[in-house]
Amino acid sequence: MSAQDEQFQAAAPEPAAPSADDGMTWWYRWLCRIAGVIGGMSCAIAGLWNCVTINPLNIAAGVWMMLNAFVLFLCEAPFCCQFIEFANAVSARADKLRAWQKAAFYCGMAVFPVMLSLTLTTLFGNAIAFATGVLYGLSALGKKGDAISYARIHQQQKQMDEEKLTGTLEGQ
Repeated sequence: MSAQDEQFQAAAPEPAAPSADDGMTWWYRWLCRIAGVIGGMSCAIAGLWNCVTINPLNIAAGVWMMLNAFVLFLCEAPFCCQFIEFANAVSARADKLRAWQKAAFYCGMAVFPVMLSLTLTTLFGNAIAFATGVLYGLSALGKKGDAISYARIHQQQKQMDEEKLTGTLEGQ
């Protein structure tokens, strides 16, 4: 490696590794994974069914849905793609993504075939894949706080507002 390559690697930020403090419990993480696998199966079956037609937009939507299924299997269940050499590498990279990035990616993948061909097959086939994106999006919002901490924050904010108000009145 050259000196420039070493400098570039040293300057490049390392992607955040998945950790226990990302806000997802173990059961929610498994729920998202299972939803991804079921969404992949529904996309594959509906995509194959969508391709059995003469309408070119339905065929394009069906092919895209099967591609969605492949990506979902590759990211959420790489053991299903053992015959592909890069499956574990893609899955490791997908695990390093933040929850909101996965949510945007999965929801965007699921919406595109519906925009191509608005049929019941594309709607129902992409519904679970879209729901997987929604689950990841909900995890990106974080945990709900308790009432005591909200009351404490509200009290502090009220106290600061009163101090600002008295400070402006004294300054006049």
